[in-house]
Amino acid sequence: MGDVTDSLIHAENLHKSFTSAGTKEPRVPVLRGITLDVRAGEMVSIVGPSGSGKSTLLYCLSGLEPADSGSVQLVGRELGTLGRGALATLRRKHVGFVFQSYNLIPSLTARENIALPARLARRRVNPAGIDRALADVGLSDRGGHRPAELSGGQQQRVAIARVLAMRPDIVFADEPTGSLDTATGSDVLRLLRASAGDGRAVVVVTHDLEAAALADRVLVLRDGLIHSELRRSTPEQVLEAITLAGTAA
Repeated sequence: MGDVTDSLIHAENLHKSFTSAGTKEPRVPVLRGITLDVRAGEMVSIVGPSGSGKSTLLYCLSGLEPADSGSVQLVGRELGTLGRGALATLRRKHVGFVFQSYNLIPSLTARENIALPARLARRRVNPAGIDRALADVGLSDRGGHRPAELSGGQQQRVAIARVLAMRPDIVFADEPTGSLDTATGSDVLRLLRASAGDGRAVVVVTHDLEAAALADRVLVLRDGLIHSELRRSTPEQVLEAITLAGTAA
């Protein structure tokens, strides 16, 4: 672990469990005591067999889901001490999200969707920044189109442009290439990789070996624990680590 003071994300001994809706079955542990740091300038991928706790970890790290115990600090703020309003404000100011489902507002144009986070945060909308973000994702000529007028790949690029225009300290991405073709997915990954700079960080949950291998570090989960960690790995090394995690006793 690095010095906590240089971490944009610091998680200590995270535990999380769930119960099945409408049942009295015992709670099922999903995270079993995870400790990690993500530092400025890093891209970190989270991989592992199905059910290993990848998305749950991302949601707990981003404050979308409260942990049962343990602590998470984002940009130096302890999430467990924040009320709902303060937590929402922290995310608006410092965090960007990219999900497989895009989360675009159907009634808004691409340009308006990109501007929405700034409006919600009551910050000045920067038209030049929106133009630059659209150009960065190859959609300079689609700013006036609504989501229904865009392909799935174009919608995901708008979601990426929304994050690029925000310039958040931390980007969380959950399976960002899951519904994209190979070429479009590669473009999205390059944009995410490039955004992990200038003192910012990117955390990606993915099944995509190429996506995982782009990261500075790969955290391999198994049964809610970090089974192994890879640095500057190849897709083949990531696959081997996931396979080992899936077959470990």
